Amino acid sequence: MTAFLLRRLLAIAGTLLVICAVTFTIFYLLPTDPALQFCGKDCTPDRVELVRKQMGLDAPMIVQFGRYVLAVFAGRTMGTGQYAVHCGFPCFGYSFQSGRPVWDLMMDRFPASLSLAIGAAVIWLLIGLSAGVLSALRKNSWVDRTLMVGTIGVAAVPVYFTAMILLYVVVTVLGLIPYPRYVNFTDSPVGWAQNLLLPWITLALATAAMYARMTRSSVIETLAEPYVRTARAKGLPERRVVTKHGLRPALTAVVTMLGMDLGGLLAGAVITESLFGLPGVGKLFADSLNKADQPVVMGITLLAAFFIVTSNLVVDIVYAWIDPRARLS
Repeated sequence: MTAFLLRRLLAIAGTLLVICAVTFTIFYLLPTDPALQFCGKDCTPDRVELVRKQMGLDAPMIVQFGRYVLAVFAGRTMGTGQYAVHCGFPCFGYSFQSGRPVWDLMMDRFPASLSLAIGAAVIWLLIGLSAGVLSALRKNSWVDRTLMVGTIGVAAVPVYFTAMILLYVVVTVLGLIPYPRYVNFTDSPVGWAQNLLLPWITLALATAAMYARMTRSSVIETLAEPYVRTARAKGLPERRVVTKHGLRPALTAVVTMLGMDLGGLLAGAVITESLFGLPGVGKLFADSLNKADQPVVMGITLLAAFFIVTSNLVVDIVYAWIDPRARLS
């Protein structure tokens, strides 16, 4: 297991380094001038050169990249003398628009993204797994056909359209809840859940369809295995055969999908957060992209990559714990 973990950790480090290098190169080659963006349009040429030197933009690209990577792990002091600014660990630079550290901006927005991701994941797992198992147990029946056609229809509807319909029906027409606005869980758990309900449903409906179809195919395939037929021949109750011998092995593919989806959502659901005005990392990414705030965009890109590769590591560990043969891969 130790060797397995070391191989996975080295792979994660290499992946993050490659993503960081590619992202840094893209921003380095862009025609925009970071020093001019940070200083403002009314800056004098001398002031722009001073800002460029303070930010270390006068150094070769490879030197800038090395400083950036080192700053992520050890922090960095930009500039000298009275213009020196210290960026503590982990340092992803400063926002061109707000002048705040990128890490602080992301962490301020992370609770909203975390709340959205966890709530939506719970809903889409409940809907997707239930629909998939029921469809598999009623294979080729009207229940199966109805559920599968329904999942295809739901998956085909764009997220923004689902959000607009929910807002119009639930908020405008029925007036069941006010327009969503993010409330911290510590301030009001009820208000937190109430204001996130529509974003949860919007995100869950788009994802539950894929989980339903994946669960259906996995359960049908597993229930056709010889050991399941043997369990039935021994007289075990059908519920035990399905839950213990059929459902649990079939969930391995679902675990993989959940790890990828949840890892990506922790870095923000850009469309959902923007539609509902949630102050999450995804909304921050969209706003920073529109304003060409390069340090923030790059920081969120690396944060998303970190969550995705880390979730893959967690899935690998679960697999290695369940099936020792996975440790050899």
